[in-house]
Amino acid sequence: MKIDIKGAIVSNDDQWIYDMFEMESTSPKNVLESIEGANGEDLEFIINSGGGSVFDASEIYTAIREYPGKTTAKIVGLAASAASFIAIGADHVLISPTGQMMIHNASTVSMGDYREMDKASNLLKNTNQTVSNAYRLKTGLSEQELLDLMNEETWFSPQKAKEKGFVDEIMFEDPNIKLSASASAMSAIPKPVIEGLRNGMMAKKKSEGVTHEELKSSLESLKDEILNEIKQNQEPKKEPKQESAQNSNLSRLFLNL
Repeated sequence: MKIDIKGAIVSNDDQWIYDMFEMESTSPKNVLESIEGANGEDLEFIINSGGGSVFDASEIYTAIREYPGKTTAKIVGLAASAASFIAIGADHVLISPTGQMMIHNASTVSMGDYREMDKASNLLKNTNQTVSNAYRLKTGLSEQELLDLMNEETWFSPQKAKEKGFVDEIMFEDPNIKLSASASAMSAIPKPVIEGLRNGMMAKKKSEGVTHEELKSSLESLKDEILNEIKQNQEPKKEPKQESAQNSNLSRLFLNL
């Protein structure tokens, strides 16, 4: 049985927003429902994701590790950030000769005084350590070596990923294969946009008594404008970094909802 892990890793609550914009994404609910329906048969996870929510990825990773049947992960494109530790939750990990992996530090958006900033910093450091636990169990590398690799935002070729122990096998392995590819940014909706959509829709629903489906339909006119601006805001490399609400033009679209 094959299960796709593709697009941004998002929460169950955010999944419908990605579906509405026809953007590929993966939430714990979708993956866990597929796993539960497998009834112990072999599972094959097809991975091409730039990452996303650490906690939702952790839920998926844990479900894969707990599964009693045989699990295989195939990195067919990119397994970056949160998607990288989802991949290594499987018993056996393969990577395409044109695939890549990337590991880096956790990030977040925070605001407040210096105490809030200290809390955010401590949370990020703690998250880095917990993520490194998954890498350590797979690779046997020390925590410090893994944290150093994460600090450097390390990209792995298939050969390097195998050498470091993140993957077990390179698909179609042939010494004459020559790699020629470039990584592209994965699409993710900035968090301020998601919050703006959710909060704006809830306010409008409360004031006008409209249904959830009517609200979704009313947003269709904004769809192309939002998708175009998301594309413009993406960095040309690596996993996209979400802008703060103060810097994102997208946040202004929802002020009057």
